[in-house]
Amino acid sequence: MGNGESKRTMSVVRGLDLRRYAGRWYEIASIPSFFQPRDGVNTRATYAVNADGSTVHVLNETWSGGKRVAIEGAAYKADPSSDEAKFKVKFFVPPFLPIIPVVGNYWVLCLDEDYQFALIGEPTRQYLWILCRQTRMDDATYNELLDKAEEEGYDVTKLHKTPQADPPPESDANPTDKKGIWWIKSLFGK
Repeated sequence: MGNGESKRTMSVVRGLDLRRYAGRWYEIASIPSFFQPRDGVNTRATYAVNADGSTVHVLNETWSGGKRVAIEGAAYKADPSSDEAKFKVKFFVPPFLPIIPVVGNYWVLCLDEDYQFALIGEPTRQYLWILCRQTRMDDATYNELLDKAEEEGYDVTKLHKTPQADPPPESDANPTDKKGIWWIKSLFGK
């Protein structure tokens, strides 16, 4: 694959059903950024469609050094008139940071018809996530998603598998650790 070809426009999922997409997804692997804790385990995302039916509440959680770290945000269609699954995710920046809009891209590159696994990327091809409804993914499915990512111009050698406990840890309803900054940095490389 020549360099020119690898930078073609990514193909994304069309006609994604937000209500079916909602719920919990476990991170099977990702291309982590320099800022993401190397010891992050049990990383997961939980999506809930808001009452307006068009925006989604996002809760990202990981466990670092034995503590739950979480950040919340909102996702919305980048272009409401398009049927492409290209979203913007805006995070609710923790209060100790300058209040600036922190927005990243979330493109659904691949999704099975039963909404059990998904490949998420973004246009710079710096970040990639493989998500699954279960804490484990079979090798055939994983390799299929790797092939898709490669087709879309990703360097899949940068993928790191995310350790997942089975059963997964419980969420703490009132987390004391609000350090969400690494999520922002990992998503936007800022």
